[in-house]
Amino acid sequence: MYKPYGAHPNDGYFELTYKEDGVFLTVYPPIGKGKKVDVNDILDRLSTKKVKDFRRDLIEFAVLSQEKKTVKIAEAQEELKTDASVKVFITPDKMKASIMLIPPDGGRALKMEEILTIMKEHGIKYGIDMETVENISKYPVYNENILVAEGVLPVNGENGRVKFHFNLKEDKKPTITEDGKVDFRNLDLIKNAKEGEVLCSLEPPLKGTPGQSVLGEELPAKDGKPAVLPKGKNTAISEDGQNLVSTINGQINYISGKVNVFQNYEVPADVDNSIGNINFIGNVIVRGNVLSGFIIQAGGNVEVGGVVEGATIIAGGDIILRRGMQGLGKGVLKSGGDIIAKYIENSNIDAKVDIKAEAIMHSNIKCGNKLELTGKKGLLVGGTCKVGKEISAKVIGSYMSTPTDIEVGIDPSLKERYKELRQEIEKIEEDLKKTEQAITILKKYQVLGKLTSDKQELLAKSVRTKVFYTNKIGQLKEETTYIEMKLQEEASGKIKVYSYIYPGTKVSIGTSMLYVKDNLQYCTLYREGSDIRVGSYDN
Repeated sequence: MYKPYGAHPNDGYFELTYKEDGVFLTVYPPIGKGKKVDVNDILDRLSTKKVKDFRRDLIEFAVLSQEKKTVKIAEAQEELKTDASVKVFITPDKMKASIMLIPPDGGRALKMEEILTIMKEHGIKYGIDMETVENISKYPVYNENILVAEGVLPVNGENGRVKFHFNLKEDKKPTITEDGKVDFRNLDLIKNAKEGEVLCSLEPPLKGTPGQSVLGEELPAKDGKPAVLPKGKNTAISEDGQNLVSTINGQINYISGKVNVFQNYEVPADVDNSIGNINFIGNVIVRGNVLSGFIIQAGGNVEVGGVVEGATIIAGGDIILRRGMQGLGKGVLKSGGDIIAKYIENSNIDAKVDIKAEAIMHSNIKCGNKLELTGKKGLLVGGTCKVGKEISAKVIGSYMSTPTDIEVGIDPSLKERYKELRQEIEKIEEDLKKTEQAITILKKYQVLGKLTSDKQELLAKSVRTKVFYTNKIGQLKEETTYIEMKLQEEASGKIKVYSYIYPGTKVSIGTSMLYVKDNLQYCTLYREGSDIRVGSYDN
């Protein structure tokens, strides 16, 4: 019996029989919707078997009739017999090898040793699955690709790490009391350090483990790179280079990848005319209020015990308002870390990481990571709100359909930085064009021999400026490309509402948009494909 490789079980087939009085052909019809035997398949078979002087007309008649009749197609001759053979396939990366057993044609099957010899002739010497080779030699599976060898990929070494001896992920979430109020008094956020105290230390990198291809070639692995101590202000590296220690008594701050130790600046009463604006490298603690129009700038955290009016507070670390902020439409909070407040109203808020409050009303919010409205009210109403990852609130909007515009899924700081980069590139390109024009004119003077010493110096300066501008544009375009890739990633922000989200609320997640037209309760809004879905609160 003979069927072409890949034929369906219901397809027709044919059989060649060698007898003393000739070579005979039997064509078997297909079953059901199976394919009929093709004349070309029979002719190819006869060519392979080197059958001489066959009758093509009788072959075509047998195929046409498909009646399972035996027809003599050639005179008696000796049958050409062949043993089983092997085809070897190696993937381009040389990490996998497979074989295909070609069935014998009147000959014998291959032994395990013969299969291994053929594999060796093709260079396969590593990762051979001896059990598989033994099985297919005992119980042959023909015309199928069978994996018989597999290499080992190299494993790169782990980079060295910095071990911090203080808690980087301290929970800054305020405690909710039994009556639903937010306790801003016992946050315990300060991490103190003494002079000479070890702040962090280095853990060594690990070496990589090389791999090997099925051809026995060693695949090199990369060793891990040593870590670098995150030295910041008021810290020093130990003599052996393995530890970072504090050089003063103060508060530890981890800002922008650096460990700093800051001393505190404390205002015992209000920030008013008697104090003036504050610009301090460390942490600022205000026991009273911050009055309208004043500015506090701090390299570390800012903590205010009273109320902030229409003032500006800019901090490299966290901003903690133990009461709240009535911004009067001009108040500004800008933090390189978290912003924590009891309430915020009519203000402009920008936090690189999280914002946590009991209520935010009629304000413009930018938050790089997560916005949480907790406590008794858990309210977000009015204004605009752009959040990198997630908004969690009890109530969003109001029953009066107050316009509330919220957006999640893309870090707002990335959008702003992208805009700044485009503007900076445009300006430098204009300056570069002017510099190139100046160089062209000066070189014409040089060709004419009219280049004075002053112009010679100006030419040299212009060439240096051109090199600087060209390098700067390259750096800015590289950062622009990186930000474009981040902005094009699929937005995965969520909005979780424990109680109600009211009509009048406009929701954007990435490039998808939803206008809330009916009250939604106890739900999660998320993006699926190009649409915004409403799921359960626990989604």
